[in-house]
Amino acid sequence: MILIGQYDSPFVRRVGIALTLYDLPFEHWPWSTFGDADRLQAYSPLLRVPVLVADDGDILLDSHGIIDHVDGLVTSGSTMLPTDEPARRRAMKSVSLATGISDKAVSLFYENVLHDHPSTQWIERCKRQIGAALATLELEGSRRATAFWSGERIGHADIAIGAMLDHLIAAHPKLFDLEQYPALREHADLLRAMPVFQSIYQPFIPPA
Repeated sequence: MILIGQYDSPFVRRVGIALTLYDLPFEHWPWSTFGDADRLQAYSPLLRVPVLVADDGDILLDSHGIIDHVDGLVTSGSTMLPTDEPARRRAMKSVSLATGISDKAVSLFYENVLHDHPSTQWIERCKRQIGAALATLELEGSRRATAFWSGERIGHADIAIGAMLDHLIAAHPKLFDLEQYPALREHADLLRAMPVFQSIYQPFIPPA
């Protein structure tokens, strides 16, 4: 398999971490959506990452779809998503909140750096959305009684949350203070200490 995209993207990073934790071999092409746009478009018409080139040459787009495919490659019962309800849908909700925050964080960054006259209304809307989602995840985390989000072993919710927090703080260091979210801060520290989070990592690189 080939994973395309830079690890400063929380979406690419969550896929890279999942593949590594599943011990699934893959090649990493750290292409930028800006600097490598010409060759990326052959794989991703929308110029979005991550892209996963499967072993049979098929191309998968979007981190949710890629994770779903990757889960199907591992032994039944070994996936990093709970199989029983309501734990499964709760984990999926947490993943959606985390990736939704990342989506808004990217949009907010581009609004600020790519537009000569950023929209104050759009910026404030993105900040409200991110803040509300962080508060929801903070409440979930404060009620958690296990080491990880959905139990005693790491899962997709943990990966998505960890990748999101690192990206959010790197892209918007002055907007969001993790000290206001003690449960999320503690969880982020736990994840950052893990070797896989240290190896599947790239400092945030703003688009040139």
